[in-house]
Amino acid sequence: MATITAALVKELRDKTSAGMMDCKKALTENDGNLDAAIDWLRKKGIAKADKKAGRVAAEGLVAVNLSGTKGALVEVNSETDFVARNDEFQGAVAEIAGLAIDNTDFDSLKAATTAAGSSVGDYLTALVAKIGENMSLRRVQAQSVSSGIVAGYIHNSVTANMGKIGVLVALESDGPADKLEELGKKIAMHIAATNPLALNVDDLDVAVVTKEREMLAAEARESGKPEAIIEKMVEGRMTKFFKESVLSTQIFVMDGERSIAQVVADEAAALGTDVTLAGYSRMELGEGIEKKEEDFAAEVAAAVAGS
Repeated sequence: MATITAALVKELRDKTSAGMMDCKKALTENDGNLDAAIDWLRKKGIAKADKKAGRVAAEGLVAVNLSGTKGALVEVNSETDFVARNDEFQGAVAEIAGLAIDNTDFDSLKAATTAAGSSVGDYLTALVAKIGENMSLRRVQAQSVSSGIVAGYIHNSVTANMGKIGVLVALESDGPADKLEELGKKIAMHIAATNPLALNVDDLDVAVVTKEREMLAAEARESGKPEAIIEKMVEGRMTKFFKESVLSTQIFVMDGERSIAQVVADEAAALGTDVTLAGYSRMELGEGIEKKEEDFAAEVAAAVAGS
């Protein structure tokens, strides 16, 4: 058997952009023959998939999966919205969302076994090679309660349980599931529209609060008022910021009068039992991804000039 050197592995990696371990396996399988290893990688779809892995994938789908007291959200990205509407891609996203119910952190979900027997990561790699553009599992979020329900909602739905924005709402209660689901979905729709920063004031990121306070102070100083007055102005504006940014104190969009905390309290009174808004998750497709702006006219012009 030929000796597989680090230099040979590196050369194969440079030629194919495949992963280091894939290159080593390809060389081992082909007795160190570089050309045969390249062909082996191409047949497996690995070289083709890895070359696409550097391309920005900011489209795709957010999917929700619910199972009584548990719920999960996943974001699976593709390069184009066209692929996001592909039945095979949607089937892959649905399967991944199903696996996320019991695999609620990113690493465990990526390693979870699909119906085909491969890991989610390998499943997507094979799909990249088949469909022809980069795609990736980006993130997973989950909610659960010991008693009650986790409700879900998809905004801008593309197909069942998949779209551009997904929301989970966890309600802890012994109340009837159908009433809790109705309440949970309404709150989820509110969250999709308002995008709160946290459930309660104490849950807000300290850095976000500090930055907001500093910005409001800088704005107030532009008025030229004394520092003592500026401090009162800032505190008043921070109170408004908390009320508008925190879910429990936001005004319910469906009636424009009650806070979300009051909506939950009113439903608890109507059901005659405690209802607690235990948590929520909101996931919006592509948020935080820097999309590359393509200048197709320039690319065509360059291609023509070089021909």
